[in-house]
Amino acid sequence: MGRYRPPAPKSSPYITRPGHEALQAELKALWMRRTGVTRALTAAAAEGDRSENAEYIYRKKELREIDRRVRYLQKRLPELKVVDAPPTDRQRVFFGARVTLEDEQGQEYVYRVVGADEFDPGKGWISMDSPMAKALMQKTLDDEVTFGYVITAVHYTDP
Repeated sequence: MGRYRPPAPKSSPYITRPGHEALQAELKALWMRRTGVTRALTAAAAEGDRSENAEYIYRKKELREIDRRVRYLQKRLPELKVVDAPPTDRQRVFFGARVTLEDEQGQEYVYRVVGADEFDPGKGWISMDSPMAKALMQKTLDDEVTFGYVITAVHYTDP
């Protein structure tokens, strides 16, 4: 049996303004970090035998990781679409919405639907490509979601 896996589906190109700015800042910081790593790599290479030089091996690996992320960001940033304005129908769940859900026990959960490049479960930000966000999309107040939750509030501004 082969190891072939079909490529993952492309993630949604939408992002919030702060998310886009954070990715641009990350790219700039990576370029600055790369210069330091390159300097350290040059110094480690000058020490002689590279096959047993731990510093050289570590710096090559670090440089490879930085370059991989830089390539990703350089390809991803131009194709992203920044969403600044809330939708006209603010009663429905769309990109950027803060949704308050209530389960059967009365426990409330607040999620924000954001782009795939800025999701953060710790903050309650879920990717619009996630199953939960897909189930929430275009639902309105008091709609029941297939996960057993009821939508109790939809906001498009910070609480």
